[in-house]
Amino acid sequence: MANPLLRDRDVEFVLYEVLNAEELTALPAFAEHSRETFDLFLGSTRKLAREVLFPAYKPMDEAPPRLENGQVRVHPALREIWPRLAELGIAAASRPAEVGGQSLPLTVAAMGSGYLMAANAAAFGYLGLTSGAAHLIEAFGDERLRKEFMERMYSGEWTGTMALTEPQAGSSLSDVKTRAQPTAEGHYLIAGNKVFISGGDQDFTENVVHLVLARIDGAPPGIKGVSLFCVPKNRRRADHALIDNDCTAAGVFHKLGWKGLPSIALNFGERGDCHGYLVGEANQGIGYMFQMMNEARLMVGMNGVATASVAFHESLEYARTRPQGRPLNSRDPATPQIPIVEHADVRRMLLRQKAIVEGGLSLLATAARFADLSHHSPDPAVRNRSALLLDLLTPIAKSFPAERGFESNALAVQVHGGYGYTSEYLPEAWLRDQKLNSLHEGTTGIQGMDLLGRKVVAQGGAALAAFGQELAAALVRAEAAGLPEQWRNGLSLAAQTVAGLTLHLGTLGLSGDRDGMLLHSADYLEIFSIATLSWQWLILAAAAQEGLTRGGGGDTARDFYQGKLRAAQYWFANELPRVEHLAALCMNGEASYRDVRPEEL
Repeated sequence: MANPLLRDRDVEFVLYEVLNAEELTALPAFAEHSRETFDLFLGSTRKLAREVLFPAYKPMDEAPPRLENGQVRVHPALREIWPRLAELGIAAASRPAEVGGQSLPLTVAAMGSGYLMAANAAAFGYLGLTSGAAHLIEAFGDERLRKEFMERMYSGEWTGTMALTEPQAGSSLSDVKTRAQPTAEGHYLIAGNKVFISGGDQDFTENVVHLVLARIDGAPPGIKGVSLFCVPKNRRRADHALIDNDCTAAGVFHKLGWKGLPSIALNFGERGDCHGYLVGEANQGIGYMFQMMNEARLMVGMNGVATASVAFHESLEYARTRPQGRPLNSRDPATPQIPIVEHADVRRMLLRQKAIVEGGLSLLATAARFADLSHHSPDPAVRNRSALLLDLLTPIAKSFPAERGFESNALAVQVHGGYGYTSEYLPEAWLRDQKLNSLHEGTTGIQGMDLLGRKVVAQGGAALAAFGQELAAALVRAEAAGLPEQWRNGLSLAAQTVAGLTLHLGTLGLSGDRDGMLLHSADYLEIFSIATLSWQWLILAAAAQEGLTRGGGGDTARDFYQGKLRAAQYWFANELPRVEHLAALCMNGEASYRDVRPEEL
């Protein structure tokens, strides 16, 4: 494999030519940074990804974790990988120096994470989960919890997880039954069961810290009675020695993908001695946990981009070097075979992968930039507007790379032909990995209901109005760059369609027809995703045209920019027209799957 990751030039293009990431150094939080420090960080992650994480990917996929006498044993390669990840400080890269971080913009840190995910998603999973759990303690925990747990998690001494799902509840967090009984000593006794806990146990650090949703005895029913607890696998005794905390791995699930990261069942308090420590205020756990869940949704989105990216570049390399067949107008069997990239249908599959991967990368970087502005802009209006846009884009940034990324990964298998479904080649493994991204952190169906039922109507439609302003700015840039009028008009029409459809569906909801409003939430998510990626491709194309106008860089630069324009052309011709058809289904309330009876299926 020539480049088992994100392509370096794509990362540089999005950061510096599309988003002007250097402008973030004008914010006080990032004033000590520069493009030089950004590039040093990216270079370090790139090197670690290529030299350490990627070589371990296939061995970890082939030898998943196992449970032995209550202890999960993971692949031994992680004993080398984890200290290297900790040494780079990636878990706290975007956190401030006072908590041990590097104060990097998330826009840059996310790209560094993308390299690591593309190289080995399972290995990165331990890091991403630990970072999110530590950030929860940083945001809502008291000083004792920060000192005991957060510092050790950010430093990599311990790992962390979030423990939400229960056997009877699934995604319905209001049905959490895990109990928390107060004690006179100030801790709580936790009792219950959690399932599908990624990274819930391992043997390369001495402790795992779980952020657990549980219900304090006597708490109100439903979501309003759920609290958040910090529950370590091992707790500290009075003499500071670590002892077992009655938090036990009960089983390891056998998974389709991400095999190097265990997904386990956890039992709390089988002996009645599992200590948990309240994070923040009682009965506020769902609100707190949404911080980690939203961060995890963006992490899953970047993982979707990275997993599609590594397969795209592998299939591109394969297509360039695999000889098969001859030109259609050649009838002489004695002529040499040509690389399959010379066949138009193979280029169709490759260009579609390119459009999905590079559009998705730009989307995730854009979401990260809004996160940076929402936290660090000195202007309250900019912070509020950026937070609205981040919330609006999160369901799309999570679901588009997962769903379309799976399609992209399937095309990578197809390009490889018969070799694609063999374990001797990696595309089949990446295809398995990718499928999990549409399930992690809320299924695609949940993301559609979240987008339509909450995000687009937030603050009376303020988020949708801000989104329209972003599209308008992109249209101005595209016109100045001289992009085709057809592309610009297509995006304008799509924006009008989204606005009108949102008004129609929102009116149904206000009238009390909640079912009618959300009947086509999956189609609405698809429409919004297509429009959002069209916005991204218009910006990418404008930046590419600006690069061509500047000139320089020779044939390599010209081919790079022309490739962006070709992918944009593909997207506007093949994807944007789908908006009108899907919108018609939503407007008309096509009801086949509402009306079909279970007996008819």
